[in-house]
Amino acid sequence: MDTNAVVAAVAVEETTPLMEKVQVMGMEYGAKILGALIVLFIGMWVAKMIKKGVIKLMEKRSVDPTLISFVASLLYMAMQIFVIVAALEKLNIKTTSFIAILGAAGLAIGLALQGSLANFAAGVLMIIFKPFKVGDVIDAAGSMGSVLEIGIFTTIMKTPDNKKMIVPNAAVTGGTITNINTFGTRRVDLIAGIGYGDDIDKAKAVLESIIAADERILKDPAPTIAVVELADSSVNFVVRPWTKSADYWGVYFDTTETIKKRFDAEGISIPFPQSDVHLYEHKND
Repeated sequence: MDTNAVVAAVAVEETTPLMEKVQVMGMEYGAKILGALIVLFIGMWVAKMIKKGVIKLMEKRSVDPTLISFVASLLYMAMQIFVIVAALEKLNIKTTSFIAILGAAGLAIGLALQGSLANFAAGVLMIIFKPFKVGDVIDAAGSMGSVLEIGIFTTIMKTPDNKKMIVPNAAVTGGTITNINTFGTRRVDLIAGIGYGDDIDKAKAVLESIIAADERILKDPAPTIAVVELADSSVNFVVRPWTKSADYWGVYFDTTETIKKRFDAEGISIPFPQSDVHLYEHKND
């Protein structure tokens, strides 16, 4: 028998099982790869549809555009990771270690950025619950000013003396927030003191005429003018007119000045702290 023919026959016999194995493995892993690709493409498509749906829903509810973009991107990223893990599972690739690494990385990032995450959470809460809006004058985190911008991490305010303040959101929500002009009106609280020798009725009439003459002062609610205290050296009146929030400081300053001028013109004294100094001559024996 020809030697070459024998070698060729043996090679064919050895190659046949190998080819069968390759074919079997190709069919098996081909199906897995195809399944993984189907999961990947369909999952990514579903993730995009969910992202668009969330954006439309938040826009209908008039959610802040900055928050819409951030939440939609965060949700889309989380869904992408889920789809990739599902596709890897289709290939029989163990994703336990991968998920553990992601969890550890997330924990490390969370610890490193815990301050920023707290500011982010506070910003989300402010945008959702709206304790104040742009243009409101607030007193929060030890600062007072007009709100210029409510961001994801910080709130920007302008002080009455035209300074720009950038306050972390966590500091804003971490204490009491006083929204000064929510209701559109404010009460001006003043104290006017007269001497014990002055006529109380006359002083009260003067105060009432001052309040009645100012058109910025509201008739409803009615202003309050009453004796509030018999102090050490004065009889104190409380003067509490109501005005629009925009007129608050103008009414406050003008009324204070007018009270002084009218009391002087009417001969009503305004007591001030005084000290009597007594000198004694000491004679040596």
